[in-house]
Amino acid sequence: MIEAENIVYSIGGERILANIYATFQPGKITAILGPNGAGKSTLLKCLTGALTPDNGSVFLDGKNLWDYSLDALSRMRAVLSQSAPVNFPFTAHEIVTMGRNPYSFDKTDAWNSEIADDALALVDAWHLRDRSFPTLSGGEQQRVQFARVIAQIWERDEAYLFLDEPTSALDLKHQHHLLDLVQRLCREKRLTVVIVMHDLNLAYHCTDNCYFIKEGWIRGGGASRELINKDVISEIFDLAPEYAAMRFGGELSE
Repeated sequence: MIEAENIVYSIGGERILANIYATFQPGKITAILGPNGAGKSTLLKCLTGALTPDNGSVFLDGKNLWDYSLDALSRMRAVLSQSAPVNFPFTAHEIVTMGRNPYSFDKTDAWNSEIADDALALVDAWHLRDRSFPTLSGGEQQRVQFARVIAQIWERDEAYLFLDEPTSALDLKHQHHLLDLVQRLCREKRLTVVIVMHDLNLAYHCTDNCYFIKEGWIRGGGASRELINKDVISEIFDLAPEYAAMRFGGELSE
């Protein structure tokens, strides 16, 4: 379980996150939703330890995030950022194998290579194995990077998986393939999954719980199929109620 307690984060005197309280459960996919600039990615970075909040704490299984060593964290959580530019001509397989770095001293190269291959196959990218990563399309690169984070927590149950806009560059087929895979791994391995998303229809259908953020403040939290509705969407995104109903009413609860 992840617990965020009173998280506050500012940049240059401007408050980005304000008194955030949130809980993320094992075996559940929880979406962080909201407008551009609301603080979604900043919150995700605070949850992973990439950013240190000005105030408040993050607890993993009841233990303060900052009490874990980097080695321990690398074995219990994996993070897919919005962008991870790679300019060197690593192959797709080499990129995925980088996810196995925490195990380089206690697992053989052959073992780690096999897991990298399995992860590539799982995300429908095995055929890209020997391609130079910079030559891949944006969607192909995103799938390879997703395989890397899956490889990082391959052997571990009840790990933490943080995903920041993981479907942004994917076509429709691979959007659903990736989210179906996340759902399956979440159930089978009791992962705690935190995912930043913009697509509310995907969030409605593919996540268990969600939090909305607006201007750095949490606006509610609960089951996705209850909270993602035209009234909440209208408030969070400053849309006229009739437009929210027209745009989302066919998919979402009233």
